[in-house]
Amino acid sequence: MDNHLKNFMQFLLVEKNMAKNTLLSYERDLKNYLRYLKNVERIETLDHAQRVHIIQFLTFLKEQGKSAKTLARHVASIRAFHQFLLRDQATKQDPSVLIDTPKSERTIPKVLSLEEVEKLLEAPNGQGHFVLRDKAMLEILYGTGIRVSELIQIDVDHVNVMLGFVTVTGKSDKERIIPIGGPAAEALKRYLEHGRPYFLQENHSDYALFLNHQGRRLTRQGFWKILKKLAKEAGIQSELTPHTLRHSFATHLIENGADLKAVQEMMGHADISTTQIYTQITKTRLKDVYSKFHPRA
Repeated sequence: MDNHLKNFMQFLLVEKNMAKNTLLSYERDLKNYLRYLKNVERIETLDHAQRVHIIQFLTFLKEQGKSAKTLARHVASIRAFHQFLLRDQATKQDPSVLIDTPKSERTIPKVLSLEEVEKLLEAPNGQGHFVLRDKAMLEILYGTGIRVSELIQIDVDHVNVMLGFVTVTGKSDKERIIPIGGPAAEALKRYLEHGRPYFLQENHSDYALFLNHQGRRLTRQGFWKILKKLAKEAGIQSELTPHTLRHSFATHLIENGADLKAVQEMMGHADISTTQIYTQITKTRLKDVYSKFHPRA
């Protein structure tokens, strides 16, 4: 069974060109599935896997407290795996064909108010190279709505401060060009001129735009530590994640009348239904304002 999984992962990588994080999710889900078949159902060959075994596996996950979203992801992984095995003639039947995908509830993302965003953007205060770097990162994140994973992958030659745009590589290695506003461009210019040179090490050459104290590309974990520190300094009590500025970017654009299609393109969403969740945030916020301030609410 392990060889089948190895072949499937190679198929996803080479022929489907899946993003690294998606590949890791598929592999993790399927390892759980195969481990269950072997240790619980005592199944040694995938030809013996049946629909009832998949249902029992999903029940097992649900009893462990897994969310509907996690269950739906497992179903997608298992279905793709069995379809691959059938096409590859590694098995004679597909037990996942009649498995229903659990309905997952779409949670509304948490966003910052404009006042909270201003506080966070002003948190890096001073002239040191760490301050210039942190200021530039926050301005770019809120000014473009890119993902943190996209931010840390930006190289110096991916930005054009003079023309005001940045090129990022998103999911499935899709590139998109995003405009940079005035404050973000100015913060980036100051970092490139007066901040980044201090991070460069003589014995280490790195083309990354944002560097850590060792002169190497900043990691997602490194950025998360910086963000938590700055949020604390800014006195922000709202729930904050690396995605919060991205959600705030989209919500504030739509609240100010931006076209949904344009927001979708800037966010790099494959499906506009993903972007539409931000209209729900806007409606919820308007309802809260009405309830709070209208005399006959």
